[in-house]
Amino acid sequence: MTELLIKVVVSYLLGSLIGSLIVGRLRGGVDIRTLGSGNAGGTNALRTQGKAFAFWVMVIDIGKGIVATRLIAPLPMSQLGVASAGAPVWGEWLPVACGFAAIVGHVYPVWHGFRGGKGVATLVGVLFGLDLLLLLGVLLIWLVVAVLSGFVGLASMAAAASVPVFVAVSGMQPRIPLLTFGIAAALLVIFTHRSNIARMRSGSEPRARRLWLFGRGRA
Repeated sequence: MTELLIKVVVSYLLGSLIGSLIVGRLRGGVDIRTLGSGNAGGTNALRTQGKAFAFWVMVIDIGKGIVATRLIAPLPMSQLGVASAGAPVWGEWLPVACGFAAIVGHVYPVWHGFRGGKGVATLVGVLFGLDLLLLLGVLLIWLVVAVLSGFVGLASMAAAASVPVFVAVSGMQPRIPLLTFGIAAALLVIFTHRSNIARMRSGSEPRARRLWLFGRGRA
């Protein structure tokens, strides 16, 4: 249990390093939370700062999920300055717990006043670290919904909601940890997109016309 708690805390602190705010400071103190939608994620970075800025934001935010699941979760406790007591009882839960902690850190970053992004990019990194086939299925759902609706937020929510569905249908192992993670991540991503839901209901949510099948060629 000690190992689980330590690694979860380390993963949360890692997740609290927000890509857009790091890149913004390197670019002269830009805080995209004061621009566009006010969100510190990759979509707002792209819309307000351009492709190069958004690229490095995504590298950092996706990278956090990969590091949490692939490096922090399996890291020997001796590397963290803690004596190891042998094989952890919670071993199957370590990757998903560290991954989810990184996503929570991205949404509620302790380093940035608990005002972060919506967790989608870090979720992508976590899925990459957990199971590449799961990630590919989720990305396919995102692309289909984005092309059919034009709403990036809706595509992100649908993709996140598909995680536990893919786990349940495919029988991926360890089943219970992955299902628990999938449900928790989906609920968190949907919650962080509540403003998008409100805008879609009011008809004020902008569409990504370059992605939207029915919006191509329109002004």
